[in-house]
Amino acid sequence: MLEVLFEDPGVAAARVALPPGIRHRHGGDFGLLPDTRLYSNFVTTLDGVVELGDPDVSSGSAISDRNEDDRFLMGLLRTFAEFILVGAGTFNSEPLHAWTAEAIFPALALEFAQLRRERGLPVTPTLLVATRSGEINRGHAAFGAQRVERIDDLRSLPPGIILTEGGPRLMGSLAGRVDEVFLTLSPALAGRASSGRLGMMEGVEMPPTDLVRHRLLSIRRSGSFLLARYQRA
Repeated sequence: MLEVLFEDPGVAAARVALPPGIRHRHGGDFGLLPDTRLYSNFVTTLDGVVELGDPDVSSGSAISDRNEDDRFLMGLLRTFAEFILVGAGTFNSEPLHAWTAEAIFPALALEFAQLRRERGLPVTPTLLVATRSGEINRGHAAFGAQRVERIDDLRSLPPGIILTEGGPRLMGSLAGRVDEVFLTLSPALAGRASSGRLGMMEGVEMPPTDLVRHRLLSIRRSGSFLLARYQRA
């Protein structure tokens, strides 16, 4: 079970009742804020690396050391999403991955499915793959994915909540548009000796006078991992 270290009182009003197993693991009920349309989920090292630059390694799994609570939270966040948005690089690096709650945390698959039914959501989220070139290496049609060539195209989607799981360049293109940020801090150092190791936002620089500020909503602990939640201020 996640240990709740801090939770802003304003979060309580957004909570929905969770099935018992999910509630126990999360340390209480959960809900996105009413105005949230786009939210993100990343795991980062202590020195701010989210992508290791090794095509043969899943950066998220390596950085999180496959922490069970981090994987549970990924499942919970996917359960609330109508759409999951990833970059072409992230999609192509994990060609066999199913972008569903059950795939990332099968132990609670039945309760994740129950929660989606209770919320009136389809069985699985729609996968969106953002790509400038239109090239997706491994047949996105087989995964039921839809291509998004411009971030502004998101406005033409049917109403629904979007979860983005990266990568860093996609997150950079979304600068200032993400309503809630879920960030797992891993007790690991990665270092940088090349441009292949990336932070959470790449390809954009906010001026010192116009940084995108956030408000802390909650912190949960899983051993030496911290799972934080922020709202764009």
